[in-house]
Amino acid sequence: MGEFSASGHGARSIGSNGPGPHPNSSSRPVHYSEWSQPLVSGYGCSPHTLGEQWPGYNGKPFKVIMMGAGAAGIDFLHHSLKALSDLNVEVKCFEKNSDVGGTWYENRYPGCACDGPSASYQFAWRPNPDWSHFYSGSKEIWQYMKSIAVDEGFMDYIQLNTEVKKALWNDDSSTWTLTLAKTDGSEVWDEDCNVFLNGTGFLNAWRWPDIPGLDTFHGRLFHTARFDENYDLTGKRVAVIGSGSSGVQVVASIYPLVSHLYTWVRSPTWITAGFAQKYAGKGGANFEYGAEEKAKWRKDPEKYRKYRKTIEAELNQRYKAVLRNSAESQEANEFSYNEMRTKLGHDLRLVDKVIPKTFNVGCRRPTPGNGYLEALAGEKSTVFTETISRITPSGFIDHKGIEYECDVIICATGFDTSYRPRFPVLGLNDAILSEQWKEVPESYLGIAALNMPNYFMFTGPFTPVAQGSILPLHSALSNYFVKVIRKMVVQHIRQMTPKKQSIDDFMEHCRAYLPRTCWADPCPSWFKQGRVDGPVVMWPGSRISFIETVREPQWEDYDIQYQSQNRFSFLGNGFHLSEFDPNGDITAYLNCEIETAPPRERLRHMMEETRVQMRAAPFPAIFFTFALSLSRNYHGPYNDAGPSQITCKGVRLLSISEDPL
Repeated sequence: MGEFSASGHGARSIGSNGPGPHPNSSSRPVHYSEWSQPLVSGYGCSPHTLGEQWPGYNGKPFKVIMMGAGAAGIDFLHHSLKALSDLNVEVKCFEKNSDVGGTWYENRYPGCACDGPSASYQFAWRPNPDWSHFYSGSKEIWQYMKSIAVDEGFMDYIQLNTEVKKALWNDDSSTWTLTLAKTDGSEVWDEDCNVFLNGTGFLNAWRWPDIPGLDTFHGRLFHTARFDENYDLTGKRVAVIGSGSSGVQVVASIYPLVSHLYTWVRSPTWITAGFAQKYAGKGGANFEYGAEEKAKWRKDPEKYRKYRKTIEAELNQRYKAVLRNSAESQEANEFSYNEMRTKLGHDLRLVDKVIPKTFNVGCRRPTPGNGYLEALAGEKSTVFTETISRITPSGFIDHKGIEYECDVIICATGFDTSYRPRFPVLGLNDAILSEQWKEVPESYLGIAALNMPNYFMFTGPFTPVAQGSILPLHSALSNYFVKVIRKMVVQHIRQMTPKKQSIDDFMEHCRAYLPRTCWADPCPSWFKQGRVDGPVVMWPGSRISFIETVREPQWEDYDIQYQSQNRFSFLGNGFHLSEFDPNGDITAYLNCEIETAPPRERLRHMMEETRVQMRAAPFPAIFFTFALSLSRNYHGPYNDAGPSQITCKGVRLLSISEDPL
């Protein structure tokens, strides 16, 4: 209740105080039990201090569980551990793999690399001037991710080899109960949390192709997501099934090694140079950074920032080509058509089958493939444009019934792109997320879902995952979620759920906007959950518009329920924690940039000019005239004996000791 002060001893009653001794508020505010007596409404003030957690937690931390230690998990740990360090918040991260890094840990197939420049595919808060190439391979990107996790101590918060089997919302306690399991089956347990973050990514659940006889093959069978990087393909007869991004990279990479290549291109696809090809090598090719260049960037971080911004600006221009019937989309189509026709060596059969006729570049995520088209047209390649009939113990049978022998089959057949979670997620009133998303995975801004309180996603449906590097999106969402968590802890919020009307309005806008984009063209794409005519599940706009939209949470879009019947109960005893922290700053509002105002004589002159103008101006224009006069006449700063001028969050305050007029 506070400490007793010696000055409070004595029976004398002065003012409204009763007889002493009286406690003081040196370590905590004075509090008497009668001050918490409830009103007729049943509400009473809690004795907690503003900034302290809800007393009902009894000292237990507010718990946040992050699922996935890939790029999203690493980014969230970086931001949250710092931003929430002053609150009683516990952050835990569970990862199904035996190491961090997500897709860059899992995918080690030949040629696996990021299709975006290295300068772009890195966290803005952790620039790396030592990338070896303009486009980095998967192993180097994984090393980058791993080094951050180790350097910043994230491994203390990450539990590896652990997967989520089920997530169940408990409305009484406003918590999620996660059923967790060791991947080796040795242990299963439940763990509760107040906020559940899903950072598993949208290309995570890989799948085998549905081809008869696949399990009968006696040679080496790989999926690109589970390739043995130590296996030597030199001199082998290799069949590559799949012509998406991974298939294109595999074919281009292994063609010089194999004795013969078999592959399938069953549907047309645009093959382009990598992103930001303007700054890549000749013809959009990859190139190695020189030691001298990297040394300059290490020495001058601002110079490297300028280079990174140049690359990023080029990527951000590409969205204009997504719009149908725009000059930018026409230019992209013509350039890609001419490039593909040239590289296919004018093989009319391949030109007819491979180059799209009915959809624009960008209908599917553009597939960078330096060397891919040349491999298709190469002498030791056999390219099929019809569906494979079946797999045999020694090879495969084509659509004509002809059997071919091969030593290795590599399935580059992609992932489950339905966005439906791989484990049951049961929210309010036992609503099942996978059932809600059976037809269309409707979301709130791609980050939250109907009937799922305190559940947030990093790359959910309708986020701009089709545009450039995804890492800036992770950082934007990490900061968004940190703000949500901070508000929940400080203001004693038990649950936040996006309103149905908020989701309906967002989805209506998506339906109205997205038909103008080439994503709606008739091509099979994971932008449409792997279908030709499926609903487009992309952000309705550029990624810049997304980053701006999620810069600040729109609290009015959420149904917010508080721990108390009164939303202002978090105000508690009327004091803030900083007032009792020995290291607290109780004048933080003065920690703003100090500028220098014009000298008094110049200010007098400016004011006099303004007063003359005001005499002739109508009353509503008076304040505008004064402000306009200041902006035109003051180009500061002036340091000669002028009063202080202080800027606090953009508001300029003039300190004038006497009437300047």
